[in-house]
Amino acid sequence: MQNQIGICDQERMVCMELSERKVKILQAIIRNYLETGEPVGSRTISKYTDLNLSSATIRNEMADLEEMGYIVQPHTSAGRIPTDKGYRLYVDDLMKEKVQELDNREKKVTERENLLFEKVDKVETLLQNMAKMLATNTNYATMISTSRDNEDKIKFIQLSLMDDNQILCIVVSGRNRVVNKIIKVKDQINEEMVLRLNVALNTSLAGLAVEQINIAVISTLTSNAGEHKELVTDVLQAITEAIASEAQMKIYTSGATNILKYPELSSNENASLLLSTFEEKKPLTNLVNDNETGIQVYIGEETPVEGMKDCSVVTATYELEDGIKGTIGVIGPKRMDYEKVVETLRTVKGQLSDAFKKEDE
Repeated sequence: MQNQIGICDQERMVCMELSERKVKILQAIIRNYLETGEPVGSRTISKYTDLNLSSATIRNEMADLEEMGYIVQPHTSAGRIPTDKGYRLYVDDLMKEKVQELDNREKKVTERENLLFEKVDKVETLLQNMAKMLATNTNYATMISTSRDNEDKIKFIQLSLMDDNQILCIVVSGRNRVVNKIIKVKDQINEEMVLRLNVALNTSLAGLAVEQINIAVISTLTSNAGEHKELVTDVLQAITEAIASEAQMKIYTSGATNILKYPELSSNENASLLLSTFEEKKPLTNLVNDNETGIQVYIGEETPVEGMKDCSVVTATYELEDGIKGTIGVIGPKRMDYEKVVETLRTVKGQLSDAFKKEDE
């Protein structure tokens, strides 16, 4: 009886029918297609594997794999290419393998790249540089999201009088983010009133998250403001907008044109759709899943971004000490080098988490 592999579920009814020989042939087809981008024939597989099978036997096995939906004949050519289902089996098998040491040439982060983490002062710069480095190393498109941070609190507020009709509002958050906003005032205000406002605002708001600035807090502040009630309302609005803006998720991308190097993605329609997706960025938020902690691989129709149904996407979630998360993603053709991408993301995921922890210390 042939050795059976895989654990079947209802969505993969034919999985139990896959013999070890069929799996080896499927893996050989996929690896060859990843390297060449050309349909793979039985004669190629007979030279590519250690099965010592005739071309006729391999053709029979390939016919079974095609009937089972793992490969397809794209044209009249005798060669076959993997389907999304074939890629999925390949990736699932790859993900089950024990994580090994990244080889020095492809997967080790060099001393020069380590400086990326040590010399940047801002999280934004770190993420932008990392997206560029990933795009260069993988030759695919990349995206990195900042974390959603809805729990950051107000640490300190400083109002400074610029002139009779303008106040500079500086807000420092609990995570030491600093945001500035200029507030125009209708009525003239003096230094004494600014000082009183600083005391009142810091007394009432220090230690609160934006969500905690409720009606009761606002009512207390405005009732004590007297004739400057409107000014207090404007200041509160400026503070909440500034903190909320900093808490919003941002997405940094790089290497969008890399994916146009692959013929299957470079047609006018595909290229336009992909480039507009990266330009708009908003569709990329569908790749961010705070509930996932490991590495996710989306193939073809599985991809949650409408403009990337002809692509494969590999994402990883980095996590900070306080549970705040962000997402790293690599976008390429279905024949991307999954092994290299997965191992690279495993490394980068850990490095980003460590780098953010250093930022928080």
